Amino acid sequence: CGRCELTLLDFGEPLLDLLPELEFVPRPVIMDHKLFGQTGEGSEADIPQADVGIITGGIRNEENKHLAELMRSRVNFLIAMGSCACFGGIPAMANQFALEDLYERVYRGNSTTDSGETPKGEVPALLVRVYSVDEVVKVDLKLPGCPTTPDMFAAAVLHLLKGTPFELSQKSVCDQCPTIRQKKAVSMLKRPLEPVEGAGEPLDTVRCFMEQGFLCQGPATRAGCGGMEGGTPRCIKAYMPCRGCYGPLNDTANPMVDMMGALSTIGLDPAQIPDRAAQFNRFAGAKGRLRVTGRK
Repeated sequence: CGRCELTLLDFGEPLLDLLPELEFVPRPVIMDHKLFGQTGEGSEADIPQADVGIITGGIRNEENKHLAELMRSRVNFLIAMGSCACFGGIPAMANQFALEDLYERVYRGNSTTDSGETPKGEVPALLVRVYSVDEVVKVDLKLPGCPTTPDMFAAAVLHLLKGTPFELSQKSVCDQCPTIRQKKAVSMLKRPLEPVEGAGEPLDTVRCFMEQGFLCQGPATRAGCGGMEGGTPRCIKAYMPCRGCYGPLNDTANPMVDMMGALSTIGLDPAQIPDRAAQFNRFAGAKGRLRVTGRK
């Protein structure tokens, strides 16, 4: 969707600290770089050598896989930026369906599409599923988010320049949410676009959205969207429940299991959510978290 690329243009003041130390070679958002030469004269894709490479987006087709492998061979340090690159993102929701079923539903059986054969040779073939970048090549640093915040990216690059370690918070969105937990049970889920009680009031006077009956994925989502200094999570600041865009709490966490436990603690029956796997792995469907039944 391009939002992670736009994050790189939205630094603000931290950009002033970075620009004197960096040379971009290339950067497609602000440069006109053709993979096969500026006039198409090349026969193979080319990526310049660099100290640091950044990949946004997951691996959906053969070209994505080839370019990820090519960049890995040309850079010393590879960053997967954004939830698509780190966990598969929204596109990985397609991992619930067999590839042939996707072709049939989207390209052949759609009422707005003239049915035809799957193109061969002219466009890159789709892989059997959507992969996160680190399932295909070695990744040195993962910066989650949909999109990643500018200050997270700036902090990571500044640490690289200084040669110091960079670590993300291990806290959850709930850990940084200022709303009040009354620890009282609720029985029914509310529609997500209903207004929360206390909307517009200071958040530290508003009851926890989950305890109000809204499906908030804060308990199973990594903190960070509020900024590197631990600010209020972005959706919460807008009086909206967390949708889980910063992905799992860690690489081995299972958001569905974590959310089922969180719902049970306040009396909500997870059976009220008909598509639990997709709901709780909306941004993290790679690495086998979403898959066709019976397929590894």
